[in-house]
Amino acid sequence: MARMPIFQTVLHVDDDDDVRTIVGLALSMNSRLTVVQSSSGPEAVELCKNFRPDLLLLDLMMPGMTGEEAWAKIRKIPGLSEVPAVFLTAKADSQTNLHLLANGALGVIAKPFNPIEISKRLDDIWVTAFE
Repeated sequence: MARMPIFQTVLHVDDDDDVRTIVGLALSMNSRLTVVQSSSGPEAVELCKNFRPDLLLLDLMMPGMTGEEAWAKIRKIPGLSEVPAVFLTAKADSQTNLHLLANGALGVIAKPFNPIEISKRLDDIWVTAFE
């Protein structure tokens, strides 16, 4: 893949209020980032009609619409067909990881995760994907 500038805007989507709070606080420590959060796939799709994130951080298992389904719908929005995604999920078994990566995800971060390291993990995944 071509080298891309490091991401600056993140859309984080998770149906768990506590996870959104923890991730929001952790990512807010990185002054480079603008973070927008959503509690559902349909809400994330609507947000993306007016917000152009550089990176999606998606929970895989959410009621109504999975993170993978939300990503597919977001990529149909003009200008977002190539928006990359990282999945933050409790279902980070090898089969799920391989499936997500084979379908274009940049990476998978397992829950539970270390909030102190999440910003660096995202940077590392991005750099590895676009070196």
